[in-house]
Amino acid sequence: MKIDKRYFLPFLPVLLVGLPLAGALAAGLPVHMYWEFPPLTRYVSHAPFSWIVFVLLLLLGLGTGLLFGVQLWRKRGSVEAAHKRVQRFGFPWWTILGLLLVGAGWIVAWNRFPWFQPFQAHTFLPLWFGYILVVNGLTFYRTGRCLLTRRFQFFLLLFVFSTLFWWFFEYLNRFVQNWYYVGVEDFSTTAYLIHASLAFSTVLPAVLSTEELLATFPRLTTPLRSSFFLRITRPIWIAAIALLFCLGLAGIGIWPDYLFAALWLSPVALVVTAQHCLGQKTFFHSIGSGDWRPVWLPALAALCCGFFWEMWNVKSYAHWVYSIPFVERFYIFEMPLLGYLGYLPFGLECRGVAELIDRLFMRNQG
Repeated sequence: MKIDKRYFLPFLPVLLVGLPLAGALAAGLPVHMYWEFPPLTRYVSHAPFSWIVFVLLLLLGLGTGLLFGVQLWRKRGSVEAAHKRVQRFGFPWWTILGLLLVGAGWIVAWNRFPWFQPFQAHTFLPLWFGYILVVNGLTFYRTGRCLLTRRFQFFLLLFVFSTLFWWFFEYLNRFVQNWYYVGVEDFSTTAYLIHASLAFSTVLPAVLSTEELLATFPRLTTPLRSSFFLRITRPIWIAAIALLFCLGLAGIGIWPDYLFAALWLSPVALVVTAQHCLGQKTFFHSIGSGDWRPVWLPALAALCCGFFWEMWNVKSYAHWVYSIPFVERFYIFEMPLLGYLGYLPFGLECRGVAELIDRLFMRNQG
């Protein structure tokens, strides 16, 4: 008797939430500290800097960059023809609105004007809403269409699910405490919930809009349309990868210093599993045919957003501070250099979750 794979879908949220908690319980840790809200207490003491870990992760990052860099350089000829086909369109009016929001938001975020003091902790949302408008405007300028105009309902839905999406990472962070917030100590529970939820709502729209803009540049896409292939499409391989990362997710509650990377890697495997249960093609299928764009573009988009997240964060009143084991050196803004590697799998999670939202709520309309 064949079992419908969709029956496994309800278990995925249970695994995502329950595995870290099960690990903490297995380690005999008091679980009440993971439910503190707002999450202000720091209770994880992280390992000191390690040159061995730093060099190994640096080599991993450089190797990944070299892998894609060689592919982009290898097929330069095909890019020139693609460039000649690009047509330009006018900027939509809301691009100006986005620029004004970014400009004004940036000024008030990095300064402490007395008249703005009651609103000083709330600069994140206008900055990122402006960023989203500007990026969509640039995409429209290059192609005559963008996520905001082409799929407006889906675009709005991304804001809603983005809030839930990032709250999940906030939950995982309770077990590893790789970042914490300052400037929000005076918020009540309700005020913090509203403030954070509105800020978190911009994550998916920002990454997906940036990915769409990057896709308009032939130099970043055409060489990776047909590259080397890596076939990991058999169900047994996907199941094995999902099982491995499930163990990693449980392990962050036991060994947060050594398995903190599972916070970013494990959800990728479980999102891919969910897509597989729904019969969707995943990035595993694309790289199996030599098309690396579904991996490269969302990862690069998240890294680009990460740069702006960290830059605007550094002088804002309400901001986050990092505490990452083994690699706490060579900061770019508030983030240690190698911390930016976490944005690469995060981009895949953003893309995978967006495709799940599309399948479950939009039925691929538009």
